[in-house]
Amino acid sequence: MGAWDIGPFDNDTAADFAGDLDEAAPEQREALIRAVLGGGVGEFDDLDADDGCQIVAAAALVAAQCPGGTPISTAYGPDQPLPLFGPEIRRLALDALAGVLSEESELAELWEESDEGPAWRHELEQLRTVLSAALSVG
Repeated sequence: MGAWDIGPFDNDTAADFAGDLDEAAPEQREALIRAVLGGGVGEFDDLDADDGCQIVAAAALVAAQCPGGTPISTAYGPDQPLPLFGPEIRRLALDALAGVLSEESELAELWEESDEGPAWRHELEQLRTVLSAALSVG
């Protein structure tokens, strides 16, 4: 895992995903995020680390637009503007994060083997809290 910190874009796979978003036409960016998030839902038993990294990055982008969300300010995140995400994609992000945090997730397993595992899990739980709160507000 080419990670240098616990943030959603602090790994090679997420940084590459940000580049893909920047290269996509503006009207295709939401579809890319939906595809990444949808790929993690319901397939928790076969979620590899690269898919998990992309899901975390996509969920962070969605959460950044929610009340209480943390803006993505890293140089490794996307530079181009993203569309406004609605409740449906927030729910998708929340469900996909559950897969990343599950026992069957390769990414969670890799992080749990590191000293930074608890901090990484806390970071993802914060994303889930922001997404859940935004969904409950509407």
